[in-house]
Amino acid sequence: MNITNRQKHYAFIIGMNIFLFGVIILLTANVNILQYNQFIVEEDIPISEVALVFGAGMVDEHEMSQIQRERVEKGIELYKSGVVKKLIMTGDDGAMRGSEVGAMKKMAIDAGVLAEDISVDPHGYNTYASCTRAVEEFGLDHALVISHEFHLSRILYMCNTFGLVSKGVSADEGEYNLHTRVWSMTGREVLARLKGWWQVEVTKPEPKMYN
Repeated sequence: MNITNRQKHYAFIIGMNIFLFGVIILLTANVNILQYNQFIVEEDIPISEVALVFGAGMVDEHEMSQIQRERVEKGIELYKSGVVKKLIMTGDDGAMRGSEVGAMKKMAIDAGVLAEDISVDPHGYNTYASCTRAVEEFGLDHALVISHEFHLSRILYMCNTFGLVSKGVSADEGEYNLHTRVWSMTGREVLARLKGWWQVEVTKPEPKMYN
């Protein structure tokens, strides 16, 4: 079948409209979510009953990623300084990769955090699930949330939207390689904000359970 110039023109117009719509949605999601950076605190961190510490991946079954270690270290620091009384580790329980929450809890206990002051959310498979379950499963209405700055705006957007009044504490500490800085902390997060905004505003899915 021969495609006429008019058909090509219409296809181009439709394609451009779809592309522009996608760009507008991407920008809308990122602008809305980045506004929550105002809830990141660097000094005079408010005392809170609990801090929610977000997982960030395992190198293998036993070794945490650098970013995850830094988040746990920040939680331990806040606990030992008396800023928070309890820690909730939220992440993967091993259903998708190595057990983030198991490694996070062990690190905190090894550093002197009392086991009874640590809870785990083993089904925090993504940010949306962690924030939803913090409210629905743990009954939180106020908390500090600990992650890295690139991630905190998305967490704060979701948690506050779900009714968990939150302040963010950044765990940014170390030097990161080019791939981490360009992809994980920038490019991937731009797309993740779009996905998160779409979940909260449009699809509202139930968090997945793998076991």
